[in-house]
Amino acid sequence: MIRNSGLACELIIVDDGSQDKTFDEAQKYQSRNNFVKVVRHSRNRGITDALLSGFGVAKGEIFVFYPADLQYEPKEIPKLVEPLRKGADIVTGWKVGRYEKKFVSSIYNALSRWLFKAPVHDLNSVKAFKREVAETLPFRRDLHRYMVVIAAQEGYTLEEVRMTLHPRRYGKSKFGFWRIPVGVLDLIAVKFQITFGKKPMLLFGTVGTLLIIAGFLAGFIALYLRFFHGIGFRPLLYFVILLVLAGLSLFALGFIGEGIANASERLERIEKEIKLGIKKQR
Repeated sequence: MIRNSGLACELIIVDDGSQDKTFDEAQKYQSRNNFVKVVRHSRNRGITDALLSGFGVAKGEIFVFYPADLQYEPKEIPKLVEPLRKGADIVTGWKVGRYEKKFVSSIYNALSRWLFKAPVHDLNSVKAFKREVAETLPFRRDLHRYMVVIAAQEGYTLEEVRMTLHPRRYGKSKFGFWRIPVGVLDLIAVKFQITFGKKPMLLFGTVGTLLIIAGFLAGFIALYLRFFHGIGFRPLLYFVILLVLAGLSLFALGFIGEGIANASERLERIEKEIKLGIKKQR
């Protein structure tokens, strides 16, 4: 079906530190097919690094992320790519079929939609996206799961396509109970990054203002008790000083954060200009 789709493609196999003969078998295919490229990690570095290694050797303008456990049918790749040819920037698959992590996945996706208002049903599935998306988004360890919501926040257009999911044929799931709290913490970290990463004063200034207001209120209470009831409560005075100083400190952190955010945005613009210049030279 891929051959009949009219799509020119290359197959990049990333061996992420496997302990079996995966690399040897992949090299055989590479020697027989000029459209196959093999990248090897000396140790297991995770999906995010595997994606970055694949991006580094890819020549096309559209990337498709497909896991190697054969739960998805390669013949459905053209269906995943089609919305990109019509103008979308990133397409995520919507799993159709039974799978072992459906309950936890549904909770994770529901939380993601609620936190990020992403108009898609499944964030942790196969994906297709333009090179520009891969070159623009920040890729930190394990945050590939959130590339869809981060892309949406950056203004990229999203689409989703129903993709048939089959029972796992090779490999085994690395999902365990410990991934649930890690996933929740990752959700919070990404939400924080998206909401406050470029506007740190929004967080530090808001909390700082609340602390200063609380300090003044406590101060008025202390004055009222002292002058109208003759009660001098020294710990309350210390509490007022603590609240006001903490509020002012958070404001200072907000100003520092704003400076760092502005510098980061300038560096991002310079990086984009450099990449654009290199691309034009090609």
